[in-house]
Amino acid sequence: MTNPNDENKKISTIRMAATTALFGNLVLASLKVVTGLISGSNALVADGVDSSVDVLICIIALVVVRIMSKPADTGHPWGHGRAETVATAILSFLLFFMGAQLIIDSASVLILNEQREAPSSIAMIVALISIAGKTVLAWSQFVLGKRADSAMVKANAKNMAGDVLISLGVLAGLVISSLTGSAYADTIIALLIGAWIMKTAIGIFLETNLELMDGNNDMEHYRVIVDAVNSVEGASNPHRARMRRIAGFWDIDLDINVNPQCTVLEAHGIASQVEREIKQRLENVFDIMIHVEPQGDITDETFGLSEDEMSDEI
Repeated sequence: MTNPNDENKKISTIRMAATTALFGNLVLASLKVVTGLISGSNALVADGVDSSVDVLICIIALVVVRIMSKPADTGHPWGHGRAETVATAILSFLLFFMGAQLIIDSASVLILNEQREAPSSIAMIVALISIAGKTVLAWSQFVLGKRADSAMVKANAKNMAGDVLISLGVLAGLVISSLTGSAYADTIIALLIGAWIMKTAIGIFLETNLELMDGNNDMEHYRVIVDAVNSVEGASNPHRARMRRIAGFWDIDLDINVNPQCTVLEAHGIASQVEREIKQRLENVFDIMIHVEPQGDITDETFGLSEDEMSDEI
C-alpha cells in the first residue's frame, strides 16, 4: 500500500497549487472582464471569462482535495482518490461548453455584421499583464503538478499554458484593431479563443477517460513488471497483468508461476520479493496483488496481459 506520508504530501501539494491558482486567476479575471467591458474588447472579456472558469476549477480542486483526504472506508475500500479523476472530467465539460458559448457569441457578431469601434489602448496594457500573470501561474502549476503527480493539476497547467497563448492572441487582435480602427480582428480572436478552449477540453477529457476506463497506453510500465518478475529467482511467466491509475498511484494485479513443489511459505516469499522489485523500479505504487500458480498450470486468461503482450513494442 502507499505510504500515508506520500498521500499527505500529495494532498498538501494539490491544495497549494489550487490556492495559488485561485487567487491569481481571481485577480486576472476581474481585471480582464472589467477592462474588456469598459474598453469594448470582446476578446479581452472572453479571456476574462476563461480565467473565471479557472477560478471555478480551483474551487472544485479544493473540494476534491477535501474528499481525497478522507481515509478508505467500507464503501470505498480503495480510498477516495478517484474524486480527482471525476473532477477532471467535469472540468473538461465545463471548458468545452464555455468555449462553445464564446464561439456562438463571436460568430453572431460577425454574421449580424454589428459595427463596433476599436477597443481603447488600456485593453492592451491589461493583455500584457495577463500574459505575465498567466505565465507565472502556468509554471507554478506545472511544477506542483509534477511534484504531486496529479492529473488534475497537470490538466490545469496545460489549460493555463493555453491561456498564455490566448492572451497573446488577444494582444495581437487589439493591436490590429487599433491600427485599422475596426473591431473585427478583436471579434475574430474571441472566436479563435473559443475554438482553442474546446480543443483543450477534448484533450483533457480523452486523458481522463483513459484513467476512468482503467486503461493504460504506455507499455513501458508493463515491461518494468516483466523485468522485475524475471529478476527474482523462482518466479516466472508473469501473466494476467493489469494496471490502473488511482489519483496518480498504480494499482497492480499480477499472476506468476513458481515450482509446484514449493511450500506455501516459500511461494509467499517469492511473491513478496517480486512485489519489492516492482516497487523499486516503479514509482507511486498504491497496491500490488500477486497470485501464485504452479508451473505447468494452464488456465484461461480472460483478463490482463501475458508476458509476450507486455514485452511487445507498441
